[in-house]
Amino acid sequence: MKLRRRHFLQWAAGAAVLFAIPHLAEAQSYPTRPVHLIVGFPAGGPADIAARLTAQWLGERLGQQVIVENRPGAGMNLATEAVIRAPADGYTLLFSMVSNAVNATLYDKLNFNFLRDTAPVGSLMRTPGVMLVNLDVPAKTVPEFVAYAKANPGKINMSSAGPGTVPHIYGELFKIRTGTDIVLVHYRGAGPAMPDIISGRIQVMFDSVPSAIQQVRAGKLRPLGVTTATRLDVLPDVPAIGETVPGYEASSWYGLIAPKDTPPEIVNRLNKELNAILADPQAKARIADMGASPFGGSPAEFAKFLAEDTERWGKVIRESNIKPE
Repeated sequence: MKLRRRHFLQWAAGAAVLFAIPHLAEAQSYPTRPVHLIVGFPAGGPADIAARLTAQWLGERLGQQVIVENRPGAGMNLATEAVIRAPADGYTLLFSMVSNAVNATLYDKLNFNFLRDTAPVGSLMRTPGVMLVNLDVPAKTVPEFVAYAKANPGKINMSSAGPGTVPHIYGELFKIRTGTDIVLVHYRGAGPAMPDIISGRIQVMFDSVPSAIQQVRAGKLRPLGVTTATRLDVLPDVPAIGETVPGYEASSWYGLIAPKDTPPEIVNRLNKELNAILADPQAKARIADMGASPFGGSPAEFAKFLAEDTERWGKVIRESNIKPE
């Protein structure tokens, strides 16, 4: 009996090794076909712009095409769930951002747990935000806008890229810190909202600097303030909102996420390529030109950051009683 049991255990161990060999070989040869990068917002918005740039760089380093797929809806939750449910083989990745950290608290019932059901690959860049107004808005500064908003309660429209998105959270934080009554109008992304603020249907919006910088440089929109604690080199004449609104500070980020149980060899390969991209002088210059900054590190460091950022925004949402609409 003992002999049979010993033979069975030896067979089981051998079978496990044989089963693992194809998966290990596949991980070592990764990638052998195009990789799909899922973006939770429409084309033309800040996430899409950054994702397509990342896809180009990553594809060059991997030797395979990285295809960007836009799957907007539910404040990025549709795209996130699609990646979580995808095979854990490294061929479906999520272009993650602060919305993932926000949604963990913003939505009471999700079909997934973002921190538990994903494999963090690596962080890419931090992206500051900017407060923009239509050129017909009389305010030239943040204090002037606050005064204008308080003189016209409920009459000023502010766009959002959807519940829980960066423009939404930045705008809600501004309303709370300034005590202003501004009407929030949700769009399916920052890209679709841009024509409406340029035309005047919307008076104010918060957007990422990479997404808004070209419109600002073209003189189509007026920047009143940046969301970071200090001014930005790319917009040196635009003050920080916190200079006149105490306690206001916010920034976003982008990174790559894989489904849980993605082989460590694949996660580490992707992380290695991301950090190589961020170290490249041309990539660093392009990122800086967009008003962003490189934000690299290991998968473990990114996982720690995600947990901390989820808790940080969770406190803001709970204290401010922000709800999805």
